[in-house]
Amino acid sequence: MVVVTTIRRDVLTLPVAELGPSNPLPPLRTLDETHRVDDRDLEGLPRDMARQIRYEPLRSVLPERIRDGYERVRSPRALDTIVIENDRLRATVLPGFGGRVLSLFHKPSQRELLYRNPVLQPACFALNGAWFSGGIEWNIGATGHTTLSCSPVHAARVCAPDGGEMLRLWEWERLRDLPFQVDLWLPDGSDFLYVGVRIRNPHEKPAPVYWWSNIAVPEQRRVLAPAEEAWLFGYERRLRRVPVPRYEGADRTYPLGSHHPADFFYELPDGRRRWIAAIDEKGEGLVQTSTDVLRGRKLFVWGAGPGGRRWQEWLTEPGTGGYCEIQAGLARTQLEHVRLDAESEVSWLEAYGPLTARAESVHGANWPAASAEVEFRLEGALPRSAVDTAYDTWLPHADAEPGEILAVGSGWGALEVLRAGYKVRGTPFDETTLGGEQAPWLELLRSGAFPEPRRVGPPGESLVASHWRDMLETAPAAPLAEYHLGVAQWQAGDLAQAVRSWERALELAPSLWPLLRCLAVADLHAGNRERAAERYAEAFDDLCQERRDDGEAWTAATAALGREAIAALLAVRRVAEARGVWERLLPGIRERGRFRLIEAELLLAEGDAGGARAVFDAGFEVADLREGDEALGEVWARVTGDPLPGSYEFRMRPSGE
Repeated sequence: MVVVTTIRRDVLTLPVAELGPSNPLPPLRTLDETHRVDDRDLEGLPRDMARQIRYEPLRSVLPERIRDGYERVRSPRALDTIVIENDRLRATVLPGFGGRVLSLFHKPSQRELLYRNPVLQPACFALNGAWFSGGIEWNIGATGHTTLSCSPVHAARVCAPDGGEMLRLWEWERLRDLPFQVDLWLPDGSDFLYVGVRIRNPHEKPAPVYWWSNIAVPEQRRVLAPAEEAWLFGYERRLRRVPVPRYEGADRTYPLGSHHPADFFYELPDGRRRWIAAIDEKGEGLVQTSTDVLRGRKLFVWGAGPGGRRWQEWLTEPGTGGYCEIQAGLARTQLEHVRLDAESEVSWLEAYGPLTARAESVHGANWPAASAEVEFRLEGALPRSAVDTAYDTWLPHADAEPGEILAVGSGWGALEVLRAGYKVRGTPFDETTLGGEQAPWLELLRSGAFPEPRRVGPPGESLVASHWRDMLETAPAAPLAEYHLGVAQWQAGDLAQAVRSWERALELAPSLWPLLRCLAVADLHAGNRERAAERYAEAFDDLCQERRDDGEAWTAATAALGREAIAALLAVRRVAEARGVWERLLPGIRERGRFRLIEAELLLAEGDAGGARAVFDAGFEVADLREGDEALGEVWARVTGDPLPGSYEFRMRPSGE
């Protein structure tokens, strides 16, 4: 048989808002609590669901950094892509952005099967900030969009089960310290993209695992899955079981049938085939199916209300249609984490492709008939047994060593493999990928001492896993080692010892502000707001004295610490000192939308509501506005009783909830 599937490098030019530098302050707290369930709703849930919701929620996104250095100015940029295609389908992958499948194009029908965003505009939706909408994303780590959303992954050619080629993507996921891989291939003549996924736990203890494949599709669709009920979770953080398709007088299988953004986690009966589809008015669309391990299916909608519509505009450019997301995951809901035993792995196979069904059945009032029509057409296009067979055929190839390297990810996996000697066949983490970020930790590993910097600057990333914490505890008690040790102890829940480590470092450290800031966060956690404000003020004073230049690193540190310091000072009504911090921010920082909002808060604290209103009237955009953040509406309500202007309307839940 002649295999005609090809894999090639390519370049795609898109309007892109540059990511900018990461926030240099260690994220000692999570960005939000949006995806936490109200405790009232845990009672009465299925036992396995309740147990998995309680299992190992994140303390923070450490060792990752928050990516909040982007703005909203876009300019054309050439992006490296990897294209895999046969005579039926063409998939375009962005290895520099988490391995996102940007496009899945069906050649015979000349149809794009996904929602393809014409721009790459970061927004604050990932666990660590920057994320962008569109395509198929691979979410691993913990509840939310992966920290790898805007980070590179490794990519290479590998021999496919049919003797052709497949594309392997892999990385070391740092929140849970686990390696994973995603293998994509197109069998010759197939209308379906096959995706084999494997997550491994090389450690000697169990690990919490999270996985959801998120597929963006145009919202002018009906979303179907083999379910009569769903778990509804909205931004008011309530989880409840609702009927499918109609709930409270509206058909919620149409994305615009909801008013507010919401998640519908479908309750798929045991034994039923796992699939979800989005079908347009002609009966055409996309279907996703998998082996049974990937049990969950979900619909996310932005809704028809003003907040959801504003977010849709925010994530793309004018004139682009809206989208929804159909998703598939390891658990019933995204609020859960699944236990992966020590030295074990979990794997499955997914398939993505076009589906055509009778429109009158798909869009009819008879929901069981609509669902059955889609499942019947899916079985004809790709039998369930064929998916199971494809998985069985792929799994032996999951260990195949990669051939030509097509893209390079981070060096963190190489550091872990070097430390522990892990054997992760098929996903090499080569020492050549080690770089400057890993260098001090490599020195700690080899010499037992954490190197002090040759010049003063913002500290590098902190590693917080127990094995690195143990090494830091036995390293010489130099200031930077004590700083990183405190961060690791904080992550482990040993808050008192973290404070002691930071206080010890203060006695000898040439740079005080990173330590004072950590101690200020500890004070806030303990409820001591006055002392936190004092420490923040001292920290910002020290940074301003130490700042060597207006380069990227120091600018990022000034913005991050200034933002936190002003908030802490305003919280205890030390308004004049907050204004003093504001005045010492670099002019370019004060012009950012985030700091225009802070300026309005400052003016309100100073009693100048007119000045605050003028800031809003002049217009600004908070580039890193967080999913679910209602700060714009809250500050506006303190300024005036007028309705919130549409440009600031990002509220994602009913008012008062």
